[in-house]
Amino acid sequence: MKISYNWLKQYIDLDISPDETGELLTSCGLEVEAIEKYQSVKGGLEGIVIGKVLTCEKHPGADKLSKTTVEVADGKILPIVCGAPNVAAGQKVPVATVGAVMYSGEESFKIKKSKIRGEVSEGMICAEDELGLGTFHDGIMVLPDHAEIGLPASKYFDIQEDYVFEIGLTPNRADATSHIGTARDLVAILNLKAGEKKFSLKYPDFDLPKIDRKGLNIEVEVEDSKLCPRYSGVCLENIEVKESPDWMKAALEAVGIRSINNVVDITNYVMMETGQPLHAFDAAKVEGGKIVVKTLDEGVPFVSLDEEERKLSSKDLMICNAKAPMCIAGVFGGLDSGVSEKTEGIFLESAYFNPTTVRKTARRFGLNTDSSFRFERGADPNITTKALARAVSLLKEYAGAVVTSEVKDIYPTKIEDFSVEVKWRNIDRLIGISIPQNDIKLILESLDIEILSESEEGLSLRVPALKVDVTREADIIEEIIRIYGFNSIELKSDVRSCLTQAPNPDPEKVQNIVADALVANGFVEIMNNSLTSSAHTDAIDAYCSENNVKMLNPLSSELDVLRQSLLFGVMDSVVYNQNRRTSDLMVFEFGKTYRYDAQEEIADELAPYSEGKSLALAICGRKNPETWNAADEQNDIFQLKGYVLQILHRVGVNVEKLKVSEEISSIFKEGLALKFKKRKIAEFGSASLQVLKHFDIKQDVFYAEIDWNAVLELVKMNKVGYEPVSKFPEVRRDLALLVDKNIKFSEIKSLALNVEKHILKSVGIFDVYEGDKLPEGKKSYAVKFILQHPDKTLTDKLIDKTMSKFIKTFQDKLGAELR
Repeated sequence: MKISYNWLKQYIDLDISPDETGELLTSCGLEVEAIEKYQSVKGGLEGIVIGKVLTCEKHPGADKLSKTTVEVADGKILPIVCGAPNVAAGQKVPVATVGAVMYSGEESFKIKKSKIRGEVSEGMICAEDELGLGTFHDGIMVLPDHAEIGLPASKYFDIQEDYVFEIGLTPNRADATSHIGTARDLVAILNLKAGEKKFSLKYPDFDLPKIDRKGLNIEVEVEDSKLCPRYSGVCLENIEVKESPDWMKAALEAVGIRSINNVVDITNYVMMETGQPLHAFDAAKVEGGKIVVKTLDEGVPFVSLDEEERKLSSKDLMICNAKAPMCIAGVFGGLDSGVSEKTEGIFLESAYFNPTTVRKTARRFGLNTDSSFRFERGADPNITTKALARAVSLLKEYAGAVVTSEVKDIYPTKIEDFSVEVKWRNIDRLIGISIPQNDIKLILESLDIEILSESEEGLSLRVPALKVDVTREADIIEEIIRIYGFNSIELKSDVRSCLTQAPNPDPEKVQNIVADALVANGFVEIMNNSLTSSAHTDAIDAYCSENNVKMLNPLSSELDVLRQSLLFGVMDSVVYNQNRRTSDLMVFEFGKTYRYDAQEEIADELAPYSEGKSLALAICGRKNPETWNAADEQNDIFQLKGYVLQILHRVGVNVEKLKVSEEISSIFKEGLALKFKKRKIAEFGSASLQVLKHFDIKQDVFYAEIDWNAVLELVKMNKVGYEPVSKFPEVRRDLALLVDKNIKFSEIKSLALNVEKHILKSVGIFDVYEGDKLPEGKKSYAVKFILQHPDKTLTDKLIDKTMSKFIKTFQDKLGAELR
């Protein structure tokens, strides 16, 4: 939100600099993110003065140029070469002197002393568009004779300068969405510093307008007072739609609002002044002479000001005439109801709409307007007629408006101010220090919080309804401390702490260990939104849309459900990088997943919902950066498997006890799963064509998803032990086994470990051969066996006996043959 320094000074006597003002605003919770200098003309016409052309003759070396002398100050005469056809002696003109910077859009150039076709030129006589004062460029700008020579052009043209505060407004500060609201906080801070109620808000004229003459009169009907608790309006005629005065255009432009015409600008000006959005309807377009505030049937089309047709929901509150909708209440106007150059009469609306209704409608249509920004936070329900009165007075002054009807004010149930009791002891307890009671009362009164009564125990207060977030004692205390200043609370010298028992294993510590290990292996951690699009589950067969945890009030169609799997965010990250020519990736993500299962036994309302935590890995592209002396080796499923096993081993999971299974999700084209008993610990493989096509990924992606909660359960089972390193040498023996094609190496490994558990340290495979030299349906495994005795050197006799056991077992159980 943007707030103008000059504008603030209309409501409070500020004698401090913009920087000091910004510091005060930040200290009271209105965080100033930036302070920008604003000038109604870029550059502020600095270095440009009013001059008088003394002489003008043709340039001796160019037919289209003129050689002039120009007086720019008392006795100071400059030679200037000018190319304008209308330059003549005796003219008063704006002159850019040496050093002045001229702007043309985003580009700029500096005036320098130069020679043009052999003649010295020490400045430039300016055209209207060169100064940024208009678009005329057929000649220089000729000023009236009374223009004072040497006067800075910024003063002659009354260039407005201002400082604009960019405030990061938090959602609870609905009362500060205007210049008056912001000034209210400054009044409280300055009064506290002065120690007395020295400053007060200077409000504009809020007197209700009287009927000038009877004429245009539009009736109002509100069908749903819950969605529209208050609706005010008045009719005006004799409207002259034209440009706004310069001061108003400059004020609006300073806070980022483009000037349209005097009527629309006045509604925007009052909104920025008071925080109350207004809307002006062309009375000629209010068919039937009646305004109806209501909801319409589902799917009714509506064309808004941006010329886009939208399908309305039955929950969208609309401002309608007798036949058709004209405006989305509190959000956006319609194409055929706004003010135009032909407008002669208007109906001026000032209403209070239900914040929840406005917020949901604005999100549904993806519209974030100045109006919805204020209504969805909670506008002041008791200012609608005051804002109306302020706008009418400006319309009468700058648009010639005539009031032709009484102010319509439909307010069936008044929204009362909040009554709050606050105890002195609770103020001291929550803040941590004792603030003088007089300072507390001064702060509250400066914030327009009325003190109804005072006792030894505390205060009885009435909080204006505009402070929608101040309804409890704790809220009052927050108001006190933010004005008093958090920085005014001294830090105590003593430190207090408590000891807590950490869980075993500590989930955060285990996660950090794995994250560090992955980063050390070249992975990059990513973090995606838990919200995702239901389109993913609709497109990928492995997931069911019925299991989505849906958002009741989604921000957009791309963020309408909670993710069932980390796959969606990881693949989005892959395609994001792919589209930016980064295809070599190694990424991982820790995150929660969510699922809804209506088949679950419903013991309570949360029973069908479940939450889990997963670790996802994805690799694609080259294993190593592209260099002249390295092979172009691509990542593959075996690389990914190694990382998965390394992770499990790093946290102490005994991978030998995990069962390898081919029962994997259909998100994989090929892959494997790791199970402990019946629980799936991890699955990994090459992403299926369906997944790649859905995310528009043009390369193979190898993906793994690990059930992190299951891993933590396995870590709990881990018993740390110590086994001394054997002093005796290892022995390696190799076997070439001819087996059926359907035999897996894991079966060979499992049989070997069952046969010999004492001296067999490991079993590995170093070659697989399938070809025409082998019988049909057969393949050859080259298997290595590492043997080592903990207490003695192995003898050939024991080694041969052990290997014979292996061979016999493989022959009996697998039908293996030695090659």
